[in-house]
Amino acid sequence: MFIVSLWTSLLGLTEPLFVPEYWNPPSLFDLSLKTGFDIESLIFSFGVGGIAVVLYELIFKNKHTALSEKERHLPKHRLHLLSILSAPIIFVLLLLITNLNPIYSSIIAMMIGGFATWYCRPDLKIKMITSAFMFLCFYVIYFLTLITIVPVYVEKIWNLSAITGILVVGIPIEELFFALSFGFIWSSIYEHLAWRKFKV
Repeated sequence: MFIVSLWTSLLGLTEPLFVPEYWNPPSLFDLSLKTGFDIESLIFSFGVGGIAVVLYELIFKNKHTALSEKERHLPKHRLHLLSILSAPIIFVLLLLITNLNPIYSSIIAMMIGGFATWYCRPDLKIKMITSAFMFLCFYVIYFLTLITIVPVYVEKIWNLSAITGILVVGIPIEELFFALSFGFIWSSIYEHLAWRKFKV
């Protein structure tokens, strides 16, 4: 969890792509306004990365073992590296060749990257699907807590005119799709990178 969280925290460095196109959150020392970067994005990315990768194991108590050499050399694993890199590659391509809001580029890239993982590692599909919905539920609870404490937070922070503006129980629908797609791809990242599988 800690190692994945550390690596995931680096995703917080993408914050300048989202401010103010997607949202404009307050930050310590007004860093997001001054530089586009902020400390909170690193902390948020650290937290969600670790949670998404272990949520399934916390509930189902699975143990891991290494993939055998025979399994690692199956034809589908020839695309192992490409499937891992597919999400960032697609994200960058969408940023360069489309006018999509970065949140949509993120969601599309993570979903395609998740299906690429599924192709290489079909043994992880149950974990990926289950984790996607578990993380979505966790994220909704987190978000409902936030808007209960600060009811006008979404309207003040999100650039609703640049996205659909659709709110589901007060939550931008884009945030729900983000949570679903993030839980889908990120739940498998440890097993995929480390060539691990669940013990049967």
